[in-house]
Amino acid sequence: MYKIVRKEILNSQVKLLEIEAPYVARKAEPGQFIILRVDESGERIPFTIADYDREKGTVTIIFQEVGASTLALGLLNEGDSLADFVGPLGVASELEGVKKAAVIGGGLGSAIAYPQAKKLNQMGASVDVIMGYRNKDIIILEKEMAEVSDRLFVTTDDGSNGTKGFVSDILQKLLDEGTEYDVVIAIGPAIMMKVVCDVTRPHGIRTIVSLNPIMIDGTGMCGGCRVTVGGETKFACVDGPDFDGHQVDFDELMRRLSMYKDKERTAVERHKCRLEDQVNAK
Repeated sequence: MYKIVRKEILNSQVKLLEIEAPYVARKAEPGQFIILRVDESGERIPFTIADYDREKGTVTIIFQEVGASTLALGLLNEGDSLADFVGPLGVASELEGVKKAAVIGGGLGSAIAYPQAKKLNQMGASVDVIMGYRNKDIIILEKEMAEVSDRLFVTTDDGSNGTKGFVSDILQKLLDEGTEYDVVIAIGPAIMMKVVCDVTRPHGIRTIVSLNPIMIDGTGMCGGCRVTVGGETKFACVDGPDFDGHQVDFDELMRRLSMYKDKERTAVERHKCRLEDQVNAK
């Protein structure tokens, strides 16, 4: 069993769990992920590692409550335990030799981008971080990102934090001003990553994206996480999740990500009904 040692509510839908998993923490690197089950009857759900502490033997995940399994996960508290917590899985981000980087996080993608920014900062690289959200109420990790970046830019779709626009707008402005990057790391919604790649492509800037297709076993056997990169089929769980953004077929990815939306909504409704029945029974 994997004990939850810390829980934080980052906003109305996003929560942080720090989990005791010493064997995973010992090997974890930025870009990798874990697969967990809330209980023995739960489904396998993947989460990119948001942080890790080798000395404490803990791994941190940050998640949004969007489906039945994440709703169940969000109900757990400090002292509770998870049935399974497997990892680290996937290929670690290749960051060696980077001297100047832009790390871009869209929404919850900022949680996934944080370990990359932190690692680059520890390696002595100059890091510009750009984070984008729908509004100021859902901004997360602003303080943490400020600590590991040379410059931090936070923008919102509605301008409620004072800066209106998209992460791609900030990146375009920095490039127009003459800022040069060895690499741009973009993590967030597929459409956001696609637009960022459109911005960097004319400049020939190496652009890394982290893909989150449907995933089941996490070991390359089921084929559920297949993506097309450079015209070839890749599996995000064993070949990624990091890929060359300029080679990714984002249109195909977005179609696959939307395939089970109706089933996900149905599962959430059933889960909420069961929770209400339990509350009423008490």
